[in-house]
Amino acid sequence: QVQLVESGGGLVQAGGSLRLSCTASARTFSRIAMGWFRQAPGKEREFVTVISGSGISTYYADSVKGRFTISRDNAKNTVFLQMNSLKPEDTAVYYCAAAEGSWAGKNTYSYDYWGQGTQVTVSS
Repeated sequence: QVQLVESGGGLVQAGGSLRLSCTASARTFSRIAMGWFRQAPGKEREFVTVISGSGISTYYADSVKGRFTISRDNAKNTVFLQMNSLKPEDTAVYYCAAAEGSWAGKNTYSYDYWGQGTQVTVSS
């Protein structure tokens, strides 16, 4: 069982930045792919980005490419999401997710564990 705890959400103006963190209770964190998803009110949960267990490989949704950066510190069992040039349409609850295995795709069913979510609100 892996527990995930997100932090770093908040309110920011359009064009601003936020950095989300997610700490996992996994023993072998480097063997777990980590992803970020988001869900806006009335919408389905959507994929944002994923990083491989080693941290070498990443993949981003087109909507955030060039603005968001995922990274991880395996010594601290933590994954980060740096969000720059934020837009009002980025407003959502952001969830981190963990997948057993070194890589995972962009579908929610590919992930085994989920955090509780952290709210990100971008004002115009």
